[in-house]
Amino acid sequence: MAVTIRLADVADPQTRRWLLLAHQLPTRPSNARVKTWRRLQEIGAIPARNSVYVLPDTAPCRDDFDWLRREIVALGGDATVFAAEPVHGAESARLIEAFRRARTDDYQDLTRNVRKLISSARSRRRRAAARGALRRAGRNLRERFGQIERIDFFQAAGRNEAAAALTSLEALTEQSGRASPAPVSPVLSKDDFQRRRWVTRPRPGVDRMASAWLIRRAIDRHPTFAFVERPSGADIPFDMPEGEFTHDGQMCTYETIVHRFGLTDQAVVRIGMIVHDLDLKDARYRLPETSAVGHLVDGLRQLHADDHALLQYGMAVFEAFARSFAPAALRS
Repeated sequence: MAVTIRLADVADPQTRRWLLLAHQLPTRPSNARVKTWRRLQEIGAIPARNSVYVLPDTAPCRDDFDWLRREIVALGGDATVFAAEPVHGAESARLIEAFRRARTDDYQDLTRNVRKLISSARSRRRRAAARGALRRAGRNLRERFGQIERIDFFQAAGRNEAAAALTSLEALTEQSGRASPAPVSPVLSKDDFQRRRWVTRPRPGVDRMASAWLIRRAIDRHPTFAFVERPSGADIPFDMPEGEFTHDGQMCTYETIVHRFGLTDQAVVRIGMIVHDLDLKDARYRLPETSAVGHLVDGLRQLHADDHALLQYGMAVFEAFARSFAPAALRS
C-alpha cells in the first residue's frame, strides 16, 4: 500500500515556503491560455494574484512548475518561478485553507458524479453493454480521484466520502481494476537509436532517472546523456515538451518509451508500474516497493547537486531493483 506524506503533517504554517509562478501569455493563439489554465488545474496550483499562481515548495511541485514554465515559453509566453516565504504566518494559513477549499470542492463534485452512476447502475437492466459503460465511467472516476489525491496537499475534507462512494460503485459494477491497454502504434527499431545523445531537463526526478536507465539497458547500449534547455537537431529529447518520448495521455515518459519500442521484459514492466505511480501519483498499481523507491529518489536529489552524478546514481537504483525482480534475465 502506497504511503502518502501530507504536507500538513510535516511543516508549520508559520515557517512554510511557497513557490510562485508569474506568467504572461500572448493574446493569440487563444488556446495557449486554455492549455495553461488546464495545466494549472492539473497540478493543483491556486491563484494568488492575476497571472500569479502558488504551490507548496516541494521537489515534485518544483518539477511541475518548471515543466509548465517551459510549456509557456514554448507557446511564446514568458514565465518565472520564485520561492518565497510570507512575512506574516497568517498568510500561509490563508493559503493552506484556500488549497483545502479547492480540493474539498473537487472531492464533493466527484462524489456527486459517482452517486449518479450508482443510481444509474441500480435502475437500468444489467445488459453487458450497460455494465461495460459503467465500468469505463468508474475507471475514469477512479483516475480522477487519484489526480485529486495527488494535489491534495493539506488533507482536505471530503476525501473519505469520495473513496467510499467509489468503492461502492466498483463493487456494484464488478470493476476489474485493470488499466486500459495502450493505443496501438508502430514499434520503433532499436537499430535507429544507437550511440545517440539523449537530452532532458536539469534536476532529473524519478521518471527521467528510470527512463535513462531503460534507454541504456534496453535500447541504446552506448548512449550519452545531457541536460539542456532546448535540444539540438541531432539530440533525442525525453521527458521534455519537445519530441515523442514524453508523457502521452495516461502514460509517463518511461511507459511511453516501453510502448514505442515494444518492450515486454517483466522487470521493465514492473518498474514502469512503480514509476507511473510515483510520477503521475494516481495510485493505479500500488506495488509495495513504490514508497521505498520514491524515498530513495528524493534522498538522491538532496545528496547530489551535480545532475550527471544524480542521474548515474538514480540509474544504479533502478538497475538494482531490476536485478532483484529478475536476476537471471537481467544479469547478462
